Amino acid sequence: MSPTTLPAGPEHGHVTFLGAGPGDPGLLTLRAVEALANADVLVAEHEVLDVVREHARQGVAEVHTDADPSAEPAGSSSGPHPGTGTPQLTVVDGTSTTVGVPAVRDAAHLVMEAARGGRRVVRAVSGDPGLDADAAEEMLACAAAGVPFEVVPGIATAVGVPAYAGVPLRDAEGADVRFVDARTASDRCWTEVGASDGTVVVSTTLDSVAAAAGELVAAGRKPDTPLTVTVAGTTTRQRTWTATLGTIAQTLKQAKVLPSPEGGRPVIAVVGERGAAARREKLSWFESKPLFGWKVLVPRTKEQAASLSDQLRSYGAVPHEVPTIAVEPPRTPQQMERAVKGLVTGRYEWIAFTSVNAVKAVREKFEEYGLDARAFAGIKVAAVGEQTAKALIAFGVKPDLVPSGEQSAAGLLEDWPPYDPVFDPIDRVFLPRADIATETLVAGLIELGWEVDDVTAYRTVRASPPPAETREAIKGGGFDAVLFTSSSTVRNLVGIAGKPHNVTVIACIGPATAKTAEEHGLRVDVMAPEPSVHKLAEALADFGMKRRLAALEAGDPVTRPSERRPGARRRRSTTT
Repeated sequence: MSPTTLPAGPEHGHVTFLGAGPGDPGLLTLRAVEALANADVLVAEHEVLDVVREHARQGVAEVHTDADPSAEPAGSSSGPHPGTGTPQLTVVDGTSTTVGVPAVRDAAHLVMEAARGGRRVVRAVSGDPGLDADAAEEMLACAAAGVPFEVVPGIATAVGVPAYAGVPLRDAEGADVRFVDARTASDRCWTEVGASDGTVVVSTTLDSVAAAAGELVAAGRKPDTPLTVTVAGTTTRQRTWTATLGTIAQTLKQAKVLPSPEGGRPVIAVVGERGAAARREKLSWFESKPLFGWKVLVPRTKEQAASLSDQLRSYGAVPHEVPTIAVEPPRTPQQMERAVKGLVTGRYEWIAFTSVNAVKAVREKFEEYGLDARAFAGIKVAAVGEQTAKALIAFGVKPDLVPSGEQSAAGLLEDWPPYDPVFDPIDRVFLPRADIATETLVAGLIELGWEVDDVTAYRTVRASPPPAETREAIKGGGFDAVLFTSSSTVRNLVGIAGKPHNVTVIACIGPATAKTAEEHGLRVDVMAPEPSVHKLAEALADFGMKRRLAALEAGDPVTRPSERRPGARRRRSTTT
């Protein structure tokens, strides 16, 4: 279907100028999340869109203000290129599309046009919009045109980044804090901050840090004044160097970050005795996380890996989900159809779900028959795992039984009541599950006196190979660790993507999975103390912390496993 113009509405819409913070999506305010959920159009730079789009509704149109003017996004109809005409904002089939607008003037124009069409526009900027001169100009344009707007403040980059770098800006003495944008600072500005003894927070670029340091020295600051320089602050790519005004150029050169293509990246430098550069070793809470910056491969679907990926992020890791199995309907659906009909007619006392896929299979069959959660009335429901329970609750069913201990079939059996003919009018359990599931639960329920209808609700097959870039990263050592949660994930990942590089840390959920990994020529580095994906993540974090502490104790730079592969650039810095 060809692109269509966004639907018309009232003459004037509404614009929200929103601060996206320094880069960590977790720093968005509650008001920002609310505004994003109601937006029809998002206008922002690429990196800012990456921060905010998770909270936008499906179908929102995106405008990239830093796009290449010579490139026109596929499937969009952006009209003439900026400078030769007026870009037109479009949406394709109700899903998001992108429009490149490299000039601020054109971004302001699109904001106005979208608002005039009656749409809710979110103009997101890095940090806080009150500190963004371009956003201020766009606010003035809205005010002049009578377009209603609001401002949702965000955490200023110059404040948020030092906090993540472990560099407090003030001490108990309450010294002055001055903020300087090196790109626009005048000679008078440098003279004033150079003459003070307070903390100076400088917004600059990596290749301009030494020049800014020189300006401060020329203005009166001593060359031995401490400073910290942080790039990619508040993200898992964050790196911080500690030096002095006189040595920062040499420090960055030794770290092999200059000269480099990264030289133009924005950084925050904190200068001054009270900037706590000397205390950073104790206060660096973010970069000292056990898996900070580690790229961890999680061979599960995004839905299955949600809570596991969140846990890995809390350790500072960057999870990358790669499905190794695909789910398909059973080859013969009659068994599943009979079981669902029996569920409605009162054949079962219990139904037990051991996976999200089982919940999905039953729900789809319900919808096929025009049933809903009310069909579970009078039936006891058991669930294994937090995600399975959440899937049931989303369906409108609250589980009656969830393992109190280990989230597994064995854990469920420990809490499952034996069949009692006095209290249980029906002795049958409906167990919808995968075609390759083990017999542990079935055997245990029979031993407890129950009859079990063991029904294949879905089949698991090997997933399609991941993109070539991911396959190369797996085989070439681009991942720091991989979490194997079953023997099938080992076999399938190797089958669709190849064997992980020998520098990659291999973490397995249990002995059987570890044995399969070893059979495929993999060295097992980490094993969970019990069969739980969350215990597996904890074990990997413990491994990462021990590795980090060993490097610090030996006086070696803290590096990620992927940085030790042949050809990888070794980082030699004071990052801690």
